[in-house]
Order: sequence, then C-alpha cells, then structure tokens
Amino acid sequence: MSLARNATASQSPTQTNGYERHQPDQTLLYQLVEQHYPAFKASLEAQGQHLPRYIQQEFNDLLQCGRLEYGFMRVRCEDCHHERLVAFSCKRRGFCPSCGARRMAESAALLIDEVFPKEPIRQWVLSFPFQLRFLLARHPQLMGQVLSIVYRTLSTHLIKKAGYTKASAQTGSVTLIQRFGSALNLNVHYHMLFLDGVYAEDDYGKQRFHRVKAPTYDELNTLAHTLSHRIARCMEKRGILERDAENTWLTLEEGEDDTLTQLHGASVTYRIAVGPQQGRKVFTLQTLPGREDKADSSSRVANHAGFSLHAGVMAEAHQRDKLERLCRYISRPAVSEKRLALTANGQVRYELKTPYRNGTTHVIFEPLDFIAKLAALVPKPRVNLTRFHGVFAPNSKHRVQVTPAKRG
Repeated sequence: MSLARNATASQSPTQTNGYERHQPDQTLLYQLVEQHYPAFKASLEAQGQHLPRYIQQEFNDLLQCGRLEYGFMRVRCEDCHHERLVAFSCKRRGFCPSCGARRMAESAALLIDEVFPKEPIRQWVLSFPFQLRFLLARHPQLMGQVLSIVYRTLSTHLIKKAGYTKASAQTGSVTLIQRFGSALNLNVHYHMLFLDGVYAEDDYGKQRFHRVKAPTYDELNTLAHTLSHRIARCMEKRGILERDAENTWLTLEEGEDDTLTQLHGASVTYRIAVGPQQGRKVFTLQTLPGREDKADSSSRVANHAGFSLHAGVMAEAHQRDKLERLCRYISRPAVSEKRLALTANGQVRYELKTPYRNGTTHVIFEPLDFIAKLAALVPKPRVNLTRFHGVFAPNSKHRVQVTPAKRG
C-alpha cells in the first residue's frame, strides 16, 4: 500500500478525534490574498491593464475554497450516524496549498499503484535559460514540442546504451512540468521519471527489462549540448527565436505586450513587478556564507548555455517508499505555507527550500508584488502538466504488460 493510501487510511471517518476541518481563512496566504488582491487588481485597472479571466477566477476561488458558506457536502456514518460537513474545494492548480497537497498525494498514489513497474527509476531534471522559461510559460503548446525533443533525445541515449535500436526496444517516462521555483519565481522546468533501462521483447513475446549504467558526466554534458542545440533550432524554425552571428533575441507577436507578459517577465528574472520599485531585483536575505560548487567527473549534473541537466536521483526497484516520496516531491504545490511569514514592517518573507550558493535563504516581497508573483504562477486552462511517454503512453501496445494496473 502506498504512503498516500496509508495517510488516507489513518484519517478514516471512524477516527473522529483525529479529524480537523481545514480552515483556510486562518492561514497567512488566505489573509494576504483577501487583503491585497483587490488593491492589486485596482492598481492594474488604474493603468488600463487587466488580468486574464482565468487568473481572476483563481484568486476568487481560493477565497471560497474550504469555506462552508460557499457550499458543502454532508457526510454521514452508516453505523453511528455521526455527521460531518465537508466544504467544497476550489480544485485550482495555481497556488492553493490545500488542493495542491491533495493533488500531490493522489498523483503519487496513482503513479506508484498503477503506472511504475517494480524496476529502477531515475529522475532527470531539465531547466532552461531565462528566455526559454518565459517562452514556455507564454506558449503552452511549445512545452509539449520541447518535451518531445527531450524525450526523443534521452530515450535514444538509453536505448543505444543498452545495445538496442529504437525498433527493437522502448523505454518510458512520466514528466511533471513544474512552473515554479523555490523563490516563487516563474521557472518552467521538467521533472522526468525515466525507467533506468529499456524493455525489449524476448523469444516468447514478453517484454523484458534491461538495465543500463548510470549516466556519466561526459554523457550528461553531451546530452546537454545536444538538447540546447535541438531546442534552439526548433524555436528558430517556428520564428520564436532569431539570432545572428553575435546575438539571440525573442520575437513576440503583435499584441503580446500585455499585463501577463509583464508579470511573467518580472517573475522569470526575479524582479519586482508592481509599485515604485518596479523593475528592480527582488530583495533577498543572505544569512549563510556563500559556497562554491565544483563539478567533477563523478558529477550527475551538466550545464550548457543556460540549460541544466541533472540525473543524480534514482530509486531502486525495491525502494517503493523512496519512489513515492520522489513522486510527491515533484508534484508538490507551488506555495509552502510553512515557509511563508510576515516581517515586522508588513512585508512578505518567503524561505527558500535550499539556500542559494551565495548564501541567500529568504526572499522579501511587498504585499502587492507577492500577489503579482502568485498571478504569474497560474497555468492556462486545459494545459496538461503531466505527460506520459514510451511504454507508459496511453497508446502504447506494451503498457498492459509493464504497468501494475495492466491496462492498455
């Protein structure tokens, strides 16, 4: 049984003493949105700017999430007839911690119980230069095209390393597209959980798993160079990037200089989006001494032209608990309420999950700029942020053989 299912079982209706109704209006995030979102919206309207409707709905629904006065379901125990009121949730994907945490637990349970076979799984993380983060956020269809390039490159590498061809073997991956960084910045990047090997058909028509060795630093470096070249070439063909012998620049379509473009640009580059300090770098706290990261031949991370490819985390076939923790980590919500606090003068202080190399441990926002950062994190509607490839793809003829659910 998965960790998520264990957690659900521990909060069964019969254990009424351990149940506490979620009260979002008591959280700092809710209070900040309630107090400052109207002023943020009004300040934009005063400049003739407007948020897209789906972002406005994200804020409005957050203020109604978990509130009984906006709707609830009555739950009754068939044995003891005890009743409980359960408030409706917003089910939004942007920054609601409650709905994000539930989605995290459900996603991890699904992947462990129904998708990943008991084979070694390696996490590959690809992050992009600032310009490409902006483009991927602005053009959701581009995320899929870039991800296809990434999957083809990495899967071809694994298949060749195993000694097979693409016609005789397949691998598989599940990708969770994250849009946020640890500083609440807009940072579109890919967390890809790859089989650490390939499946090939044996003499009896069954799919057999063949493991490959962990990637070396030289292999990662080669892959990072290949990915940067192929992705840049794809964007040039689409007319999104243009470059000459010395420079590369973005080509935005006419009419794209709107409110969301400004919010995305400020968030990607760690700059203040609104207010008198607009355009300046976000204020940070450096409470630790800086450190220098030294790459060596045993490193599992490679960097090239702003691209970063990391493959240092993996779970063995028997480490299902570790794999589920990894699944929960990559599907976690954008905002952690535990790391959110107010300073003595009313500014918003957010703690980084891991300190930066220069010793930065916190970022500081004015309340209106904090709302702007939340707005930039909201994905467009009907954009799937979880993608399945290879033997895990819905149309794969091998899916029924390799997945625990045994469904094609």
